[in-house]
Amino acid sequence: MGARVSKATSCCCLRGQLHGSTRLDDPGSEEDEQGEAYELPAFQEYTFEQLRLATAGFAVENIVSEHGEKAPNVVYKGKLDAQRRIAVKRFNRSAWPDPRQFLEEAKSVGQLRSKRLANLLGCCCEGDERLLVAEYMPNDTLAKHLFHWETQAMKWPMRLRVVLYLAEALEYCTSKGRALYHDLNAYRVLFDDDCNPRLSCFGLMKNSRDGKSYSTNLAFTPPEYMRTGRITPESVIYSFGTLLLDVLSGKHIPPSHALDLIRDRNFSMLTDSCLEGQFSNEEGTELVRLASRCLHYEPRERPNVRSMVQALAPLQKDVETPSYELMDMPQAGASSVQSLPLSPLADACSRKDLTAIHEILEKTGYKDDEGTANELSFQMWTNQMQDTLTSKKKGDSAFRQKDFTTAIDCYSQFIEVGTMVSPTIYARRCLSYLMNGMAEQALSDAMQALVISPTWPTAFYLQAAALLSLDMENEAQDALKDGCAQETSSSSGR
Repeated sequence: MGARVSKATSCCCLRGQLHGSTRLDDPGSEEDEQGEAYELPAFQEYTFEQLRLATAGFAVENIVSEHGEKAPNVVYKGKLDAQRRIAVKRFNRSAWPDPRQFLEEAKSVGQLRSKRLANLLGCCCEGDERLLVAEYMPNDTLAKHLFHWETQAMKWPMRLRVVLYLAEALEYCTSKGRALYHDLNAYRVLFDDDCNPRLSCFGLMKNSRDGKSYSTNLAFTPPEYMRTGRITPESVIYSFGTLLLDVLSGKHIPPSHALDLIRDRNFSMLTDSCLEGQFSNEEGTELVRLASRCLHYEPRERPNVRSMVQALAPLQKDVETPSYELMDMPQAGASSVQSLPLSPLADACSRKDLTAIHEILEKTGYKDDEGTANELSFQMWTNQMQDTLTSKKKGDSAFRQKDFTTAIDCYSQFIEVGTMVSPTIYARRCLSYLMNGMAEQALSDAMQALVISPTWPTAFYLQAAALLSLDMENEAQDALKDGCAQETSSSSGR
């Protein structure tokens, strides 16, 4: 479990603007095209250290998607200062060689704010590093729910809702001068906490304004791109047509094959057999007609996005049922910590019982520092390491005797040397900070423990205790749930 990492260079700032980040022009509380205010923090620049902490050191366990060898741009899930859940896209070093172009594009996309988008919250541009920070969508992609479902196929009313919301997202972007979208497909449609579909902002960022950066599977490429190497807003409509086919068929059918089926009026081959009896012939025919118009060979013959919204809106027969019910998934926040089987440490942290936490940490010792003890003993011949071990022993003695001020000093000496890292040292200093009423420092240590060991339940539980001390009840509940999930996962894997 032990690993070498750099020391944290800053403590997390919790209330208000994040430490080290630069807040840019605030778009404010904007009313989107659907007439509802959607409030999010203003777009801001983050430091690389902030995002390293948020993703637990860009841990493999936090990867949610990645691309091929030619453009290995990896997306991680994370939490900013243990609060807001985020998705962090880390680009290949050669993807954006010009930092000014990257910042200009990111700032432009970052001004968009809509409940139909997984919005861009910020970016990082330090040295060769190029990262984007967006809202995290926890309920998978449209591709997963259409092509790789496990228990139940997506219902017809939900499919109609998906294409309407997607059309509304594109209409909003077009109204804000961002009509181009790179490689629109079912993997770009994400589902939020309430299972409402959102369009990923990353596709807006990846295209360049001259349209030259478009690339996709050639079978699904708009024909004009094959002729000119450029995309236009009409090309996005073509890709929207392929998505209409995906939703109707539950398969990723090449447009040329789909158009042949439509010409032959072989509609049964175009419709998902799982949808039998869920929609009328009129509804199916209308969706096929819209897809045909979007897939027209000539771009000028395709409909614009506003007309797509107007055509899809009347098809919505069930506008009252929440998306999470249509998807047969639990409502966001529906599960409570009380319903979870809590370990003794999780229970103590949920009650902020610092005495009980101390007893458990003392009893557990360093058994979770896998591999650390051997490396320490191997390096004991250096005077510096001997001093480091002495600091650790003194810290352990003070921790045992509940002299938490001395424990903080001794553990800090061990950490400052930086030769080795130990998640348990951070856990013990975290509790020592809590005992001394230093909740923000405690939270920082819990986050550092996660950087060293991203799946360690103890770090999540201590994070919850620190958040409770900061009166951040909802965030603490989330941390407890994350810890329980990790504990359950590790137990089932044994």
